[in-house]
Amino acid sequence: MTRRFLTLAACLIALAACTPTRPDDRIAMAHPAGNRVASMDSQRDIVLAVSNPLEPAATHAGSSVLGYTPTGHYGAGQRAVTVLADLKQHYGLHEVVGWPIKALDLYCVVVKPAPGVDRDELIATLAKDERVQLAQPLQDYAVYTEEKTPAAHHYNDPYADLQRGFVATSAALAHNVSQGDGVHIAIVDTGADLTHPDLQARIHDTHDIVDVDTAAFNRDAHGTEIAGVIAAVGDNHQGMVGIAPKATLSLYKACWYPADGHGAARCNSFTLAKALAAVNDTDARIVNLSLGGPADPLLGKLLTHLLNQGRIVVAALPPDGNVRGFPDSAAGVIVVRSGAATTAPPGVLSAPGNDILTTQPGGSYDFTSGSSLAAAHVSGILALMLSLAPDMDAQTARDLLLRSSKVSDGVLEVNAASALDALIRERKAAHRPG
Repeated sequence: MTRRFLTLAACLIALAACTPTRPDDRIAMAHPAGNRVASMDSQRDIVLAVSNPLEPAATHAGSSVLGYTPTGHYGAGQRAVTVLADLKQHYGLHEVVGWPIKALDLYCVVVKPAPGVDRDELIATLAKDERVQLAQPLQDYAVYTEEKTPAAHHYNDPYADLQRGFVATSAALAHNVSQGDGVHIAIVDTGADLTHPDLQARIHDTHDIVDVDTAAFNRDAHGTEIAGVIAAVGDNHQGMVGIAPKATLSLYKACWYPADGHGAARCNSFTLAKALAAVNDTDARIVNLSLGGPADPLLGKLLTHLLNQGRIVVAALPPDGNVRGFPDSAAGVIVVRSGAATTAPPGVLSAPGNDILTTQPGGSYDFTSGSSLAAAHVSGILALMLSLAPDMDAQTARDLLLRSSKVSDGVLEVNAASALDALIRERKAAHRPG
């Protein structure tokens, strides 16, 4: 199976091209997937991948992060259709949804085992089937946010002084040098309030992977909070200021709230894989993942591919402080904790995450806490850095943030102003003659 798993690495990168070009009633089409996502069960469902070779499309110039040109459509080939039909009949599988992964010539499906069949045993059996490239559980993921605290009323944005993270990281001072101009950030999360006066000018495009309730996109709190911390508009005489108020945001709704409105938002292997693969087809340099869950072969390989492309991926430290899952365990991911609230391994950054004032659905503002918000602060600071040094890689960025961290309220945390100061001094030294 190792060889087949390695084959999968780049494959998940094409999930953005999800509209199949060859409809067939034996393969569930990938879009729309809303009602299918709602019916998925992480306790029973399986993610299955089979080979999907098609005639190669015409090549395009520029497929790297810089200078990307989208490729053509890619759907289900006849071989994948036939193999999946045989597998479903042989193992008694019911397909929920399918989607093509062009980079690895694969077609993935989410399937349900027949009633009474042990899922783990079936996955082990499928893994031994030569026609199967990958078989794994469909897994759940969650965003990391704590309970909100009561809001208090207090640039020219009226709430700027109430932004603990903005003040603690010296963001206003950093804005004398950079505001994140020209940096593209992908936020994989819930939806967000696209009409919020502090967000609408910064959001470039949106992608609803879940599509269960389209109207819910604007009502989603967690994604709205993350977007506000990163890039809320500055100097508009209202609300707050983002850490990188001139960065450009792309929103990928891969997580959703329970229908009853209670509890944290959740995601799964299917929605996160499609979202991350869609990011692959953009020039986004920063990917914010304020969420987490168990290690996952599909997601891990897609994440590795994104990192190998030169993207900088920022993840929130899980509440228990362990970095053994997705996305925090992947080599090269920048993991962030909220202050010193959780013991963490060496190399984990600390950033403000307690009582953070940020944007809320309905054009409002409120305080919230969690490592999700800490990760968003780091994504914003990285945008400030990349605006000055577009060629900076993740390792260099993380090391610089660690070296330039400063004590705030007794805690060593990242600091936007000192990071930019260190960046400028080091780049000048590197180009000094002799």
